[in-house]
Amino acid sequence: MSQTNTAETAGGSFKGSLLRAGGHTNVQLGVICLLILVVMTALRPQMFLSSYNFESMAFFMPELGILSVAMMIAMLTGGIDLSIVGVANLAGITAGTVFGYVAGEAGAGSLGVAPVILGVGVGLLVGVLAGLLNGLLISGLKIKPILATLGTGQVFIGLCLVLTGGPAIVGFPSAWNWLGNGKIAAIPVPLVLFVVLCVALSLLLSRTSFGLRLKMIGTNPKAAVYTGIERGRMIIWSYMLTGGLAAMAGILLSARTNAAKSDYGASYLLQAVLIAVLGGTNPAGGKGNVLGVALAVISLTLLSSGFQMMRVSNHLIDFVWGAFLIAVIAINSFRGRKAR
Repeated sequence: MSQTNTAETAGGSFKGSLLRAGGHTNVQLGVICLLILVVMTALRPQMFLSSYNFESMAFFMPELGILSVAMMIAMLTGGIDLSIVGVANLAGITAGTVFGYVAGEAGAGSLGVAPVILGVGVGLLVGVLAGLLNGLLISGLKIKPILATLGTGQVFIGLCLVLTGGPAIVGFPSAWNWLGNGKIAAIPVPLVLFVVLCVALSLLLSRTSFGLRLKMIGTNPKAAVYTGIERGRMIIWSYMLTGGLAAMAGILLSARTNAAKSDYGASYLLQAVLIAVLGGTNPAGGKGNVLGVALAVISLTLLSSGFQMMRVSNHLIDFVWGAFLIAVIAINSFRGRKAR
């Protein structure tokens, strides 16, 4: 009886510490969002506050946000997934290949809703299988996550080139295009999907045993094993979830651009890592929350939009993102040592 009470107390304190840390980070990110909004509004008031600007951000922000959440889930176990962009493009290209095969000479543009549902299902299945491969390499063959996903990422990009021959696949069905450019009650469809995914994943990670076990694996792998958690199986499930989310991001990217190619969203990988870390995710594992990642992606989207309006060079923006990532990791490391 005493052992059960002790375990429950430890579990409660563990979850309480996670909630306190997440709340503190989220407040900081909320303040950062407001500061960026105020500064950019002062610099470019008419352009930045236009409805066109916010609508544009609402269409392209979700695909980066979903990739960032996927990266956060991989990091919760103490790993990382460098293959998410390759998985995203492979999902879009596979769906485009299916559309071309089903439509034949008539062209994919003539297809209805049913083939689009099939394309979404195939794309998500590709993502889950890609995540399964990553999970097996990491948990079964004991390959370091950074090396395993770096290798599989190149494999997925190679498969994209084989399927397309190099050029982009274009001419997707109109229903597919609606996923990336349509609206539901004046709200962009990608934004609706992003909000639904964030709510569902937040509940999964905070209100289920799966989420708690996932965080415990990253916090203390040995203690997790002693409590009966099958670490290998949990890693496989986490990377399958990461792959599925990456595929969803690829579907939205393909639907928004009405095309699919092997190198779309190449800059998203660095940004996804930056957003996950900025959102309070510990690269060593065990700590992370969906709301923090969502606030971080909003902050960086606002900042990126402001940079573009001020005509800042894209090369300089990449430099800023890289420097920002190093600074955030250094600050978090310093805080961790100070707390200990």
